[in-house]
Amino acid sequence: MKNKIIGIFLLLLFILTAGFGCKGTDKEAQEAMKPITLEYWRVFDGKDDFEEIITNYNRIHPFITIKYKKLRYEEYESELLNALAEDRGPDIFSIHNTWMKKYENKIEPMPEQITMVYPIEKGSVKKEIVPELRTKRTITNKQLKDLFVDVVSHDVIFEDNKIYGLPLYVDTLALYYNRDLLNNAGIATIPKYWNTEFQQNVKKLTKHDNRYGIIQSGVSLGGSKNIERYTDILSLLMMQNGAEMLNSNGQVGFHAVPPGSSNDDYNPGMEALRFYTDFANPSKEVYCWNEELNKSTEMFISGNLALTFGYSYNLEDIENKAPKLNFSVAKMPQIEGNPVDINFANYWIEVVSKKSEHKAEAWDFIQFATGQEQVINYLENTNKPTALRSLISKQELENPELSIFANQTLTAKSWYQGKNPQAMEEIMADMIDSINNKESVIEEAIGLAASKVQQTIK
Repeated sequence: MKNKIIGIFLLLLFILTAGFGCKGTDKEAQEAMKPITLEYWRVFDGKDDFEEIITNYNRIHPFITIKYKKLRYEEYESELLNALAEDRGPDIFSIHNTWMKKYENKIEPMPEQITMVYPIEKGSVKKEIVPELRTKRTITNKQLKDLFVDVVSHDVIFEDNKIYGLPLYVDTLALYYNRDLLNNAGIATIPKYWNTEFQQNVKKLTKHDNRYGIIQSGVSLGGSKNIERYTDILSLLMMQNGAEMLNSNGQVGFHAVPPGSSNDDYNPGMEALRFYTDFANPSKEVYCWNEELNKSTEMFISGNLALTFGYSYNLEDIENKAPKLNFSVAKMPQIEGNPVDINFANYWIEVVSKKSEHKAEAWDFIQFATGQEQVINYLENTNKPTALRSLISKQELENPELSIFANQTLTAKSWYQGKNPQAMEEIMADMIDSINNKESVIEEAIGLAASKVQQTIK
């Protein structure tokens, strides 16, 4: 079957090239139809996930070859940076949404318009394929905001008011829960808020042993490196509580009272950090976590953790490793009484290298791949939540599990974590650990962490 498809494609290419060589083809069109190859680098998703999109693109632009390369996450960024420095990098590549500003001088903004050559059939009696140059406008900032969920424009539009990337999807942090453990504890409904009821539920779900310590944890909160995506969870708690993670002047503010606050004595970031670390404080009733426990995902898969937090990609991993685990997913808890929900976004963005010799073609492919008609195939292949507003209701109807993550994209936010997001994670971990180990009081720990993160922003 694969050989048949290749044969059909080669036949189409022969017909098109024969037609393109016909009399009357102008010099500019002939130049535009020269074969080119676009190198495309990504992580996590395989070539098969893009096969249909690439095939459909080749039908319109048969002279453009998309060479897809998947790299392991552990090696991806170092290999990418080395390749770009040595002028052997890809034309198109993916970067995490928190990396956008870090790569600002390495990526090309979307042009206002793109000129491409298209094979057009002409002639009423004698049919022939001739090349036709067409110039079309790219999406505007307003169209971007109308098409994609809000967090996208926040992440891809820079200070020069230009668009620097487009996503294929947007993921959000959600609550995973073990049905059996909740049933055994007599908990009938999933907690919607970070309130007293939530804390009482955690107490019911946590089991201690005098010899072995915590043998069943109510929730994966309070710690650092043995909790998957602890920085995302803590950042979200701060944001939900009203902390200004980074202001418009590039100043880190999660440690301070937001300007214009009606209560000068209330520090939302500090209170969120206090709430978070209480779950790792043995003197608190909600104590359910410590650094001796296994990683949160492992704990959940083993059936010893009732509530945890993760993204849509965790679904497949849990199902594969624990096929008999009776679990489900619910919306991320919010702060009761808040007028709007706030969720946390985590996704990758497709960008064009500033060193690419085919920037227009690269941007044309990104627009094609992320558009509604084509991206549906990618979303179905990878089981990821959409970034497009128009597809949210479709996923809600057709994929109940994924609908939780997709619906939350409408209220998802992110924040620029500096030019070294990994360093930011280490800073957050040190802050959490210093509080849990009684090495610092919260006021000192959060202030020191903010000043260190500020240095990575600069």
